[in-house]
Amino acid sequence: MQNLSFDDLKDKVVVLTGGGGVIGAVLAKGLAKVGAKLAILDIKKEFADKVADQVRSEFGTEVIGVEANVLDKSSLQEAKKVVLEKYPQVDILINGAGGNSPKATTKEEFITDENINSLEDTFFGLEMEGFQKVFDLNFLGTLLPTMVFAQEMVERKSGVILNVSSMNSFRSLTKIPAYSAAKASINNFTEWLAVHFAKMNVRVNAIAPGFFLTNQNRFLLIDENTNELTARGKKIIDNTPMGKFGEAEDLLGGTLFLLSDVSSFITGIVLPIDGGFNIYSGV
Repeated sequence: MQNLSFDDLKDKVVVLTGGGGVIGAVLAKGLAKVGAKLAILDIKKEFADKVADQVRSEFGTEVIGVEANVLDKSSLQEAKKVVLEKYPQVDILINGAGGNSPKATTKEEFITDENINSLEDTFFGLEMEGFQKVFDLNFLGTLLPTMVFAQEMVERKSGVILNVSSMNSFRSLTKIPAYSAAKASINNFTEWLAVHFAKMNVRVNAIAPGFFLTNQNRFLLIDENTNELTARGKKIIDNTPMGKFGEAEDLLGGTLFLLSDVSSFITGIVLPIDGGFNIYSGV
């Protein structure tokens, strides 16, 4: 009978992009707790090193911080050399790098008769540089690390890839077209790649977090002057059946499940972790 635990993750080598952020740090600690060995990748090495130091201090596991730009293939290849100097192979890749930006966000949710003379606050006023940056960070920032780190998995016929999507990939959200489009692309890429790699025993899945407070979205959800929910933040809570934002730790169960052999016959899925947001009609 199959071993129904996460014991198979012990000593597996995990590369985690975007690992210097809040969610990345929590995922790293969850993996360390089950005995995985880690390479924390971040565009700012000091952030990667800080998380690596925390993990090493708390769990005593093998971990390194590595500088890598997920939008630069040569940077990722250099990071891969560093990882393989420390570890014999990469067993798991988590594409955690991503984020949003005010420059890719509309001020208005809708175009109405009241704001028709201020179209610069709508879709028509989006800065293309900001839009491109957000789309690339999320989509190309998933594609390029996979291209660099998955080849040996395919050749070895063993490996797991986990992408990080979002609930707005299923239900597009107002104001953030670049982020929504990019995460929807990640869903399609996850499904496509799962099929492409299936004969080589490399699984590809994704998690789709609902609303978690992060540095990237705090400006939309919390009023910086009052520290109270914005109108948008209140709307989200009202439309989340569990009535709260997610905590980063809430991602660990689904993550470990999809990385472990417990889910060995699962590939190409996008797992919602959203407090019921996606299933609620609002009525």
